[in-house]
Amino acid sequence: MGALISDEKVNEMKRLLLLLLLTFLPFLACASTILKLEIKGVIGPASSKYLKEGLAAALHQNAQIILIELDTPGGLSTSMREMVQGIANSSIPVVIYVSPKGAHAASAGTYLLYASHVAAMAPGTNLGAATPVQMMPTPKIADSNTSVLSALEKKSMNDAIAYIKSLAQLNERNVTWAIDAVHDAKSLSAQDALKYGVIDLMADNIEELLVKLDERKVQISGKSLVLKTKGSVIHNFEADWKTDFLFIITNPNVAYIFLLIGIYGIFFELMNPGALFPGVIGAVSGVVALYALNMIPFNYAGLLLIILGIAFMVAEVFIAGFGIFGIGGAIAFAFGSILLFDADTLGSSISMALIIAFSIVSLAFFILLMRLFLHARSAKIVSGAEEMVGADAKVLEISVNGYKVLCHGETWNAVSQSKLSVAQSVRVTELSDLILKVKPIEE
Repeated sequence: MGALISDEKVNEMKRLLLLLLLTFLPFLACASTILKLEIKGVIGPASSKYLKEGLAAALHQNAQIILIELDTPGGLSTSMREMVQGIANSSIPVVIYVSPKGAHAASAGTYLLYASHVAAMAPGTNLGAATPVQMMPTPKIADSNTSVLSALEKKSMNDAIAYIKSLAQLNERNVTWAIDAVHDAKSLSAQDALKYGVIDLMADNIEELLVKLDERKVQISGKSLVLKTKGSVIHNFEADWKTDFLFIITNPNVAYIFLLIGIYGIFFELMNPGALFPGVIGAVSGVVALYALNMIPFNYAGLLLIILGIAFMVAEVFIAGFGIFGIGGAIAFAFGSILLFDADTLGSSISMALIIAFSIVSLAFFILLMRLFLHARSAKIVSGAEEMVGADAKVLEISVNGYKVLCHGETWNAVSQSKLSVAQSVRVTELSDLILKVKPIEE
């Protein structure tokens, strides 16, 4: 009887759960998932990796929309193209929203906006200035080379124009202004961008953006898709620790600091073998710096000037250059730091305050501290057997095998080629098997 009652209760519970599921199923079916990514700062390898992981996560979570909140001064062309490919080939609609107010989508950010399925901006934002910049500008030094150099620049410009034009045609946006943004580095405010058909809509915040996106049609892979954003649930996508680490070390300021720590650490380990700590810190920092420099473009002339500057400052320690090596080294160090990263290429460069601080500290460090190290190495020995040689002593007594002398408050056996008397002052010339060889001090 007990088993019969238990079965009836189980069946009752199953019917109740089924009723609840059928009641709320329409609501659950209507609620779509939006995966939100935030891309802030310079576009680089870390940004590309973050977007790639976000696109994969959106597929895994069966998200209906990928929303990217964008604020960037630009960045690397290679990373930007990887991101554009990911967006253009996404099977999930990608909405890029330039936000918050005061943000911008300059340079590489403009290409990303043009690649998105829906481009939106908040009031008070802007986009544009998408002219490609080379890391090392080609100098026009002679008429014979001018045409060749101009051809290289023209090739880069035409490639960028064709690229953004294809993106504009793909998503049916203003082609003429896209070309002007690349060729003439033009920029637009959010309001003008909407007016000229560069973007699709404006919204004060994400809530308003979702309202305007609801029931909007987008084209993905030649198919029309209607967005359902009413009652959507937004999930924020956070980067993993590897991507966060990549974001940190590819920052020009951080890469610059790691580079200098690596150089200084290895240098002091070579100057003081066995110290270990400077060598370990220098080696680790050097590897991190090399990894960062491998990820972001840098100017070889700038790196060589930094190394040359440090070499000159070291030379000032060993050579009496009347300050010429030190001042020249500091100047070379500062110019190399300025040239190491190009702000137009990366979107940001090394802080000038950081460069000035490191230049002054490096000059003082090498000239003052290194001289202290050298002085300590050349100072007279004050302990150990070596210090006994040249020390003064006094004869205490005359013995059969030689003498007893007092040196540094201790009694020593001593021998001498000269005849000595008690209380006579002598000087140690040699230490052998705990026996001092002495000679009289001539008055």
